[in-house]
Amino acid sequence: MSIEELKSLFGKNFLGREQVNTMLKALGMQELPADYSPAVPYPDGLLRECAADYLLVLGFAGHEGAPLTILSFRDAAGIDPDKSEPCLYNQDWYIHEDFVEKTLKPRWYLLKKEVIESSRAVRPEELLKDDISFPQAILCVYSFFAYWFAYGECLWYHDFVWCSDLDHNGDRIYVGKYHDIDGVNKNGFSIHRHLALRPCYASITTI
Repeated sequence: MSIEELKSLFGKNFLGREQVNTMLKALGMQELPADYSPAVPYPDGLLRECAADYLLVLGFAGHEGAPLTILSFRDAAGIDPDKSEPCLYNQDWYIHEDFVEKTLKPRWYLLKKEVIESSRAVRPEELLKDDISFPQAILCVYSFFAYWFAYGECLWYHDFVWCSDLDHNGDRIYVGKYHDIDGVNKNGFSIHRHLALRPCYASITTI
C-alpha cells in the first residue's frame, strides 16, 4: 500500500511524516530530511489486521549531532507541567543510564495503542512467555509526544507499559501514566524501573 492508503487505513493511528514533523517543530527540533522515506516492512494483510488497534509509527533516529533520545525529549519538553505540557515527569534517576541515550532505527513500527487488558498486574517475565514483545522506552516516548502534538490526545494516560530496556542493575523499565488519578503527583510522562528482589533487600523487625 502507498503511504496515502496507509494514512487512510490507520486514520488517527497513523504517525507519519506530517505528524512527526508537527512534533519536532513543536519541540524546537530539526524536522525530517526531505528524502527520508523508509519502506514499510509489514505485509498488507497484517497492516489491515492491525489498523484499528495499533499505531503505525515512522521512527526517526535524529540528525547527526542531534540524536532523538529520551534525554533530548527531556531537554526539549521539560519536566515542569506548570511551565508547559506535555512534559516528562520530574525525576532524574535515569540520567546516566544507557537506555536514555538509545535512538530508534530508521523504520516504521507497529505499536499497540491500548494496554492488553489481560496483562494487567501480571509480572513482565510471565508476559514475555506469552509471545508479547515489549517496545523500547524511546519508541514509547517518541510515540507519546508525536501523538499528543498530532492529535491532541494523551497515550497511556493512567497506565504504565513495560519496555524491553533494562537499567544497569537489570531492572526492567516501564513508562507512561501521564496523569496521577489520585492527584498526588504532577502531570508528566513517567519513566520508572521495576526493582527485582536481590540479596540487598531484607527485613529488620521491631518490638
